[in-house]
Amino acid sequence: MPSFRVPALLRPSDRSFNRLRSFHLTPAEAAAAASPFQVPKVDTRTSTSRPSIRRASINAMKTVLPPLKKIVAIPLQGKTVAILSIVASLFFIMSISFAFIGSNANEPTDITNALNSVAATSPGVVLVGESVDVDVDEPAVTVRWAILACGTDFMLSGSAGVHGTDACGLPSTPMHIYVDSDVDPTFTYDPSEIPFNKDTGHRRSIQNLVQFDSDHTLDVHQDRLYPFDTYFLSSTLRAVTFDNQTIPIQKAVTIQLTSSFDIMTLDLESYSVPDNSTEQIRGRDIDMYISRPNEARFFALALFCVSWILTHVTVGHVFLARRQHSRGAVLPHLVSSGAIVIAIPQLRQSMPDAPGLDGVLIDSIGYFPQMVISSIATVVLLFILVVRELDYMNSKNEPNNGLMPLQLHRESLLARYPRPMGSPAANSTSTEIAQWEMKRMLKHLKGDFVFPPVKPSHRLKPSDPAKGSHRRVKTMSKIMEAGEVSHFSDTD
Repeated sequence: MPSFRVPALLRPSDRSFNRLRSFHLTPAEAAAAASPFQVPKVDTRTSTSRPSIRRASINAMKTVLPPLKKIVAIPLQGKTVAILSIVASLFFIMSISFAFIGSNANEPTDITNALNSVAATSPGVVLVGESVDVDVDEPAVTVRWAILACGTDFMLSGSAGVHGTDACGLPSTPMHIYVDSDVDPTFTYDPSEIPFNKDTGHRRSIQNLVQFDSDHTLDVHQDRLYPFDTYFLSSTLRAVTFDNQTIPIQKAVTIQLTSSFDIMTLDLESYSVPDNSTEQIRGRDIDMYISRPNEARFFALALFCVSWILTHVTVGHVFLARRQHSRGAVLPHLVSSGAIVIAIPQLRQSMPDAPGLDGVLIDSIGYFPQMVISSIATVVLLFILVVRELDYMNSKNEPNNGLMPLQLHRESLLARYPRPMGSPAANSTSTEIAQWEMKRMLKHLKGDFVFPPVKPSHRLKPSDPAKGSHRRVKTMSKIMEAGEVSHFSDTD
C-alpha cells in the first residue's frame, strides 16, 4: 500500500557510539575530553553502585540528546491517490487558464497612450496599424491602417471615442493616402460617406470606409537563423486633400505583438522634392523591426533539444541490443527506434511558425542529421535482429553435445554459492540487528563464509550393536581402522 512519509529532522541512531568509552585515554584524560555534561561521580568499587551508574548515565544522555522525532507514515489507498491526482490536474488546468484573462490589456493601452500624446502635443491626422500580417514565405508584410484624427479641430463631429480615448475620432477633412510614393492613391477617405447611428446620432466606423491595406516587400536576409531570424521593413506614407494640398501625418503607430512575431515600429517625419519643382511634399516614414517572440524561441529550441535526445536514444538502443543474445530482447529496441524515426518529423512540424525544409540553420544542425543518425541506427537494429534470428535457427538444428551454456552455468554457480547477506541498514532496529547477528553466526558455524564451502570429509557409520565398546572411548585412528569411517567417499 502506498504511503506518505513525514520525514523527521533528526533520524534516530540505534547503533550509537555514545555508550562506548575511550580505550586510548587514561581516566583523567577521558574526563578532561568528555562532553560538556558531567556524569555524577559514583563509587564503582561496590556492586551496589551499578544501578546508580546506569541511572546517572541515562540522565546525562537525556540532558545532551534532543528528543527524537518519530516518522509519521500516512497510508494512502489507490482510490485516494487517484482522486488527489485528478484534483491536482484540474487545479493546474484552471491556473493556466487564468492567462487568458487580461492577456490583451497592454496592447490597446500603448496605442491609447500614443493617441493621447498626439492630441496633447501635436494634433492632426494619425495612422494606426491595427493588423500586421507577416508572411515569411512570400516574403511580404500586409498592414491594415485606420485613419484617425486627434484634436477637436480635426475630428469629425460625433466620431469621438476611437480606441478608448475621447480625444481622437475620424478626420473631418477628405483626403487621398499614398503609400511608397505610388502614382495612384492607395485609399480615398471621404467623411461625407460615414453614416450616422439613428438612435444615438453618433458616426459609425465602417471598416471599408476608414481602413485600408498596404502591401510591403520584406527584407529576409536573416531568415536562415530561425528561430532567431529578424526582418526589417521601411515605408513612407503621405496624405493630400482632394485639391492636392499636403496634410501632415503627425503619427504612425502599429500594434506590437502578433500571433507569431514581435513588432517594433519607429516613425519619423520626412519630405520629398518632385522633379522640376522646389516644393517640399511632407510625409511620414516608418521603420518596422520584426522578430520572433521569446515564447516561440523557447519552444522551438525545446523541440530541437528533444529531437536530439531521441536521436541519442536510438544510438543507445544499438549498444544495448548488441549485448542481447536473444531475438526477443532485441525486438523492443527496434520498435522504439522506429517510433523515434517517425516522431522526429512531427516534432519538426510542431515548431511555431517554422519555415519549410529549405535548409535553414536549425535543419542543417538538427533535423537532417537527426533523421540520418536515427535511420542508420534503426537499420543496424534490424540487422542485429536478423543475426539473432539466424543464430536461433542454427542452434535448433545443431545437436546438443551435453555442453552447458555459459548463462546456465553461471546461474547454477550462483544458486550453489549464494551471495553473503548484506549488513543491516542505518535505521534498523535493535531486534533486526539481533536477528542479523544470529543468522550471521549460524552461517559462520555452517562454514558458509569459506570458499569453497566446507564439506564433511567423512561421515560416521552407525555402530555395530554386536560390539560392546562405545565409540566415545575410541580414538579417531581406531575408528578409521575399524572401518566405521570412509577414507575417500562421503557416501560410504
